[in-house]
Amino acid sequence: MTAFRCPAEELAKLASCGSLPEQRLSQAIAEHLGRTARISPSAAERRSWDRSLPMLARDLVDAGLGDVEMLVEFQLPLTSKRADAVLAGVDRLTGHDAYVVVELKQWSRAELYEHDPDLVLVEGVPHAPRLHPAVQVRTYRDYLADFIEVLDDRSDVVDGVAYLHNAADPDIRDLYSTARGKHVHLFGRTRRAAFLDYLRNRFAPRPGFDAAERLLASAIRPSKQLLALAAREIKEREQFVLLDEQRLAYEIVLHSVDRARKDGTKEVVIVTGGPGSGKSVIALSLLGELSRRGRAVLHATGSRSFTETLRRVPGKGSSKVKSLFKYFNSFTQAQPDGLDVLICDEAHRLRETSQYRFTPAHLRSDRRQVDELIDAARVPVFLLDEHQVVRPGEMGTVTAIRAHAQARGIRVREISLNEQFRCGGSRAYESWVLRLLGLGGGAPEPWEGDDHFSVALAGSPEELEAVLRSQLGLGYSARITAGFCWPWSEPRKDDTLVHDVRIGDWSRPWNVKGERAVGQAPASALWATADGGFEQVGCVYTAQGFEYDWNGVIIGPDLVARDGRLVTVRAANRDPALTRGADDEEADRLIRNTYKVLLTRGMAGTVIYAVDAETRQFLSRLLPPL
Repeated sequence: MTAFRCPAEELAKLASCGSLPEQRLSQAIAEHLGRTARISPSAAERRSWDRSLPMLARDLVDAGLGDVEMLVEFQLPLTSKRADAVLAGVDRLTGHDAYVVVELKQWSRAELYEHDPDLVLVEGVPHAPRLHPAVQVRTYRDYLADFIEVLDDRSDVVDGVAYLHNAADPDIRDLYSTARGKHVHLFGRTRRAAFLDYLRNRFAPRPGFDAAERLLASAIRPSKQLLALAAREIKEREQFVLLDEQRLAYEIVLHSVDRARKDGTKEVVIVTGGPGSGKSVIALSLLGELSRRGRAVLHATGSRSFTETLRRVPGKGSSKVKSLFKYFNSFTQAQPDGLDVLICDEAHRLRETSQYRFTPAHLRSDRRQVDELIDAARVPVFLLDEHQVVRPGEMGTVTAIRAHAQARGIRVREISLNEQFRCGGSRAYESWVLRLLGLGGGAPEPWEGDDHFSVALAGSPEELEAVLRSQLGLGYSARITAGFCWPWSEPRKDDTLVHDVRIGDWSRPWNVKGERAVGQAPASALWATADGGFEQVGCVYTAQGFEYDWNGVIIGPDLVARDGRLVTVRAANRDPALTRGADDEEADRLIRNTYKVLLTRGMAGTVIYAVDAETRQFLSRLLPPL
């Protein structure tokens, strides 16, 4: 975890010294974060630091709490999100560590958006609506309590405060009416005295250095696994903590559903985000909440592995829950607007039409699949990442979905999850992968490291496996994947798998092809999540949509380094869909997208091995060895 830190009294002095105090403060913060978190603060962020942070520091000093430690731009673990500030000190009553997460807003006027308690309209701020600041800071507080080990079973030591220091009470009165909660508070300019009283009641006038040290040095508990919580999410109550754009997307969908029911309208929502940005978390949270509200809602994907896993894990023992999970081609005969909501997860896997080779003649149609899905619900929701299109015929793009909706005169809302949560929240790694694969952002460059994510190059497949197996022994999840560059045999008659993936003396079988286990190897759909999956090599079709702590990737001979960049070798790829169903340009794009998917499955680290010797040499100049 990273943050610019110092006692409140020192930050207040830093902000008031010199002839250019504002530049002095933002420069100090930017330089620190640039060193520790590898970020480039925007001009807006610098202005926010210059105006809001000195005020917060002076409030602490005026409250007699100048020794409370301020952790500025505190990075939330396993994400790229940063809370404006976390105050660390000593609880006035118990003498134990106490923390307050502070969200600073420079808004002068805001009101609820169409009476929705979780969304607000802000005067002078574009891209409405915005998330209610009390909701935002509540999610930050809950997230910290979930993931930081020193807070385990002690979530009462963390409070959240939304501070609108420029806003007078009459201009934000709506917001106070819905900002309620035991550990979350909202203060505006008019209530500064109440804010100072709150701080005095929360903290003792003692140094917060030790509390800050314990927070920053704490171990991070592994993130909640998506599928392990899906059953409770759907059947009981919301289990996931949704942050910022995730929560905003969630609230906008709920708002659109309520409006569609009340006004008889129809609306399409498109949510875009990279690997691990929370698309499937949003999808399952919506499915659970809308189901509990009694709305007609279904979840659909184009992924057999993902859908079957959802049916088997959350749906275990409940035919009703199983029935919530469908495929994109399940809606050819759906009644128009028969559903309140259709959640289309992994929507980059949409196809031109829903027909396939076994479709009965009387059901064959040239009707577009995206039109079928839009027609099926009053509020169809599409969650996608355009860089995860990996098969010929997949056409799920924002442009295509928007065009089909607008051709019908349907309103479209678009939400970008522009922070990523997988890969330890490392935006640097996401950018590094895109540059490596030539998918945007310039030429490949050396990996400069990141405190939140580990990347290394293995010298052999044996070394790659050994490192990942050691992580399994420590209680982490791990899987090995590879490009589709080896044959894929059927199981033997004795219920064993053929070791098709062969590299020198090392060999392993591919994951099971079918829907039944083979020996100790789980069924295809459960390879990424069930015991025994580590002993097989997964392909993109079984890995896509899933996550695990440690990720091993074998780059096959279909992607090799030549003349300082990676080029694709279509002839080395064994995927029948790609070799027969795509031209050279599309095959190049799909192979690169395949490795983008494989390289971004890990949450804690990725270990890479390349079969081609020249490619290993190329990668050795970009990556550290194990």
